[in-house]
Amino acid sequence: MRIGILGGTGPAGSGLAARLASIGYEVVIGSRSKYRAMEVCDKLLEAWPDLAALLSAGDNPEAAACDLVVIATPWDSAATTTKEYAHLLHGKIVVSMANALVKVGPEFQPLVPPRGSVAAHVQAAVPDCRVVAAFHHLPAKELGMIGHPIDSDVLICGDDPEAVTTVSAIVEKIPGCRPLDAGELSNATAIEAFTAVLLQLNVRYRTRVAPKLTGIKRDPRLVDQ
Repeated sequence: MRIGILGGTGPAGSGLAARLASIGYEVVIGSRSKYRAMEVCDKLLEAWPDLAALLSAGDNPEAAACDLVVIATPWDSAATTTKEYAHLLHGKIVVSMANALVKVGPEFQPLVPPRGSVAAHVQAAVPDCRVVAAFHHLPAKELGMIGHPIDSDVLICGDDPEAVTTVSAIVEKIPGCRPLDAGELSNATAIEAFTAVLLQLNVRYRTRVAPKLTGIKRDPRLVDQ
């Protein structure tokens, strides 16, 4: 599976690209500027030269041509960017990872995007794609530290069960991460908003927190993935 990351030059997108390449996926870092993508890719390969066979740079159309595509742009351009490349995304699994947030004074507060969540807005922009919301709560810095596991649950939601299972199988391969099926795409509203709480805890306790839920057994659908 080739995974493309639209807007993959930011901290979260580039960190996710390195992490996915480290677990064996071929990843294309996309950007409106291919040269910017090349700069970011070169920087990652300086730190992790073993990823050279799996990690590459391209423009957004090259990333959108991959088998599965992650939208890692800022939240307010996620839907418009996705719609721009709709002809390349037809029928594919599209992962939305953005959170609509704003900092008001010392507090982080969630915003309410069109249709209630960034993921739902993306789905409306590309109705023939299978949109899955995931990766919202993984700290960008830890994503890029591929020599260390990430001790976190990853809440995943979407309206296509097969697409949710596919994304869950990818998350399962990330050391320390546990995928949790959080229901239909409408639940992305709560998942995205909860990021404001986590960020506020980071500021208050000067740390980087990640969610871990108790009492849930391993998803049997992932055993043979």
